[in-house]
Amino acid sequence: MDEKAVPRKAERLVGVKGMNDILPPESAQWEALEQAVRELMVRYAYRNIRTPILEHTSLFVRGIGEVTDIVEKEMYSFEDRSDKHGQAEHLSMRPEGTAAVVRAVIESNLLYDGGKRLFYMGPMFRREKPQRGRYRQFHQVGVEALGFGGPETDAEVILLAVALWKSIGLTDVRLELNSLGQPAERAQHRAQLIAYFERHAHLLDEEAKRRLHSNPLRILDTKNPTMQEMVAGAPRLLDFLGTESLAHFEGLKSILNANGVAYTINPRLVRGLDYYNLTVFEFVTDRLGSQGTVCAGGRYDDLIVQIGGKPSPAVGWALGVERVLELLKETNAAVAVAPLDAYAIVGDSKDFPRVMATLQQLRAHGTSVQMQPAGAEGMASLKSQFKKADASGARYALVFGQDELLQNQVTIKDLRDPSKAQHSVALVDLSLWAKGLQSAT
Repeated sequence: MDEKAVPRKAERLVGVKGMNDILPPESAQWEALEQAVRELMVRYAYRNIRTPILEHTSLFVRGIGEVTDIVEKEMYSFEDRSDKHGQAEHLSMRPEGTAAVVRAVIESNLLYDGGKRLFYMGPMFRREKPQRGRYRQFHQVGVEALGFGGPETDAEVILLAVALWKSIGLTDVRLELNSLGQPAERAQHRAQLIAYFERHAHLLDEEAKRRLHSNPLRILDTKNPTMQEMVAGAPRLLDFLGTESLAHFEGLKSILNANGVAYTINPRLVRGLDYYNLTVFEFVTDRLGSQGTVCAGGRYDDLIVQIGGKPSPAVGWALGVERVLELLKETNAAVAVAPLDAYAIVGDSKDFPRVMATLQQLRAHGTSVQMQPAGAEGMASLKSQFKKADASGARYALVFGQDELLQNQVTIKDLRDPSKAQHSVALVDLSLWAKGLQSAT
């Protein structure tokens, strides 16, 4: 046989490492979390905003900072095709959500009639080495309250996160707080911080030396164990705060105290970007190894001006969906997948038109129902279909046998309680049975 005539087996294609498929039944956990978020946002009067995945690279350079790992190393950026004039846009896949939300708010003049409470859900992209809790395509839920400058709004977004943890049954997280004060206060602290680190330059690693003059606050967040003792003795930003900044921080703490929200003050909790001010916070856990931050937020009153809008205060947070779901799994708090209400057992394929019309009516009444289609060799045996029905987790089997259909009936069998006798229901009354099922649920 001519070897050229033998078809070659196609090479198996696989997904990009760090960009994961979300398959059933795991996808049900995602849906449950997303539904909990949507219901909570309605109660807190936050409205959904959806921004594009692609933005101009300059947005993130300006909004995140040019001297950051995200911009320098992690963004997926490319030059788009040139237009007829030879001009090409430089685009990036969004590495986070806040800058895009602020861009959209400015572009649409959304604050013309006052402050706005917004939330988003969706994928973000960073070119990192994939590891547990950190992926190249990851998903975030975020809230942004724009146009509100008081500590009560800082407290509101924190209380919203606390309510979400309660809603989904997440308990193993703790809240850490700090205040970054205002730019002038940070400038005084920065000068003292650089001087302190220069006196201990022999203890700095290469990353810290690189950041010493460009982003010294980030040195406080180092994970290098050999630097911990030295960093612990560094000047604290809280000691440089003025009267107004301290009053803002005390106002936040008083609201959290009144609501019974536990927290710890972490002086080393910082942000390396100049537009952050006053409140910063994180919800952290010890169950996910080095990826311990589940949700991070803070006030960023200067970002809107930095991106080109009129001065306006803002505060928000973002949580990592993968990390939250991983933590739910670790604490055995993952939500149960909702079982099917019913599974249809069909005796003969010629009855499909009648059976499927009945199933459509059941679904219209809110009943979840599945059916075993015929295969290449025809209908599966009733015994095989019952096995499928039992494996599906459905509560009931609806038997559309020839005898039942001749009498315009369906037999209902309780698959989860064998002690209950099966019974027949007229097809015209099946919708009443479905309504009763939903009422009981």
